[in-house]
Amino acid sequence: MNRKERALEFVNEGYNIKITGRHVEITDPMKDYAIEKISKIERFMNRIIDVTVIMDIQRFDHRVEIILKAGNIKITSQASSQDMYASIDKAVDKLEAQIRRYKSKIQDHHAKGRAIIDMNVNILRRPAEEEELDLEEEVDNATTADQLRPHEIIKQETLPLKTLTYDEAIMKMELSNDAFLIFKNEADQKLKVIYRRKDSNYGIIEPEC
Repeated sequence: MNRKERALEFVNEGYNIKITGRHVEITDPMKDYAIEKISKIERFMNRIIDVTVIMDIQRFDHRVEIILKAGNIKITSQASSQDMYASIDKAVDKLEAQIRRYKSKIQDHHAKGRAIIDMNVNILRRPAEEEELDLEEEVDNATTADQLRPHEIIKQETLPLKTLTYDEAIMKMELSNDAFLIFKNEADQKLKVIYRRKDSNYGIIEPEC
C-alpha cells in the first residue's frame, strides 16, 4: 500500500482531518505525508474525532501546528525547521510525547502507593436469534425460574478496581472506548461508577452513600 492509499484509508475511517496552508500551497504529496504520519497516532490515542494541521512558511522557517481532538481532550503540537516534511515529523513526535505523558498521569498508581483490588467479571453469552424469548409467553408458561434464564457464563475475567480522583477517572474514560468505569474515589474511598451520557457529558453513580 503506497502513501496515497494509506492516507485515503485513514480519512475513510471516519476521522475529520483538515489540512490548511498559510503563505504556502499545500501539495498532494505534503498532504498525504502529513496524513500518513498522523495516522500512527491511533496506536496511542483512542476516539480521535478531529485533527487540524496548519502549515506555514515565514521566510526560511517552515512551521507545522497540529491540533488533535479525542473525546473532550484537545492536544496541540508545534514544530519548525527549514524543511516542511521535517517539521511534520517533529510535530507528530511532539504530539506522541504529549499523549504518552498524559497517559502516564493515570497509569502510575503504584508510585502513589494506591491499593488495587481485583474485580471478578462474568462474560455472558448472548442468545442466538432462534433462542430469543417471547417474554410474555415465557412468563405465562414458565414452571421454573430457570426457563427465564437463557444466558450462560462463558468466560470469567479479572479487572482492577483502582483508586482514582475524579479527574483521573475522566482521563481514563477519554483515553478509552469504554461505556463506564468502576473505581474507588480517592477522597472518600467509596465506590463510584462513571459513565458516558448521550449528551457527551459524564454521569457519576454513587452506589455507596
